Amino acid sequence: MNHASSNSLVIAEAAKCIGCKACELACFAVHNRDNGVGTAVGTVTMPVLPRLYVIRTDSFTMPVQCRQCENAPCAGACPVQAIRQQDGVIAIDAEACIGCKACALACPFGAISLYKAYSGGAELPQPLLQERRDSKLQRKTRITAYKCDLCRNTEIPGGSAAGGDAGGRGASAAAAQDRNPYPACVAVCPEKALQLVEVGTGSSRSLNREGVIF
Repeated sequence: MNHASSNSLVIAEAAKCIGCKACELACFAVHNRDNGVGTAVGTVTMPVLPRLYVIRTDSFTMPVQCRQCENAPCAGACPVQAIRQQDGVIAIDAEACIGCKACALACPFGAISLYKAYSGGAELPQPLLQERRDSKLQRKTRITAYKCDLCRNTEIPGGSAAGGDAGGRGASAAAAQDRNPYPACVAVCPEKALQLVEVGTGSSRSLNREGVIF
């Protein structure tokens, strides 16, 4: 089988997961810098909206995230073609998403969630649709689908500060940034329960928090 064009994915090992939810917080932080998340303690004005989530039962805990399906049923279900394969990732175009929930229903892993959209830390209103609140009509908040995008087009926290540090933590972060962008959840997991599997290369890797600060 030729894996040259196969999508990478993050896999989880339930036996290692301790349910700390560090992965959820790291995911939320790196995807919401434009919303003011991560700039200072106490400045977060929006709910935590991770693109993976930790499930807990009486017998195990484990993160659940997108598998980047090769024949992505979510993309097939989307009526406006807002889900496409880009650079080895099944990605959602938030601008094109109409919040119809078809992708979430089609996903066999339950890895797609629909949340309110935010811009600048505030709820993003729809251009036309209104709802009655406080006895008056107000523009309804836009809803969009969220899923794991393997942290494509996100920056590794601490990377810029790593430039002047030839050794230790800074060098570690810089070296990691030189490679393909890796998911924040993988980098932050203290038990290395998450791994990025790069199908095309046949490799997998996990990173701990050394050299990476979220």
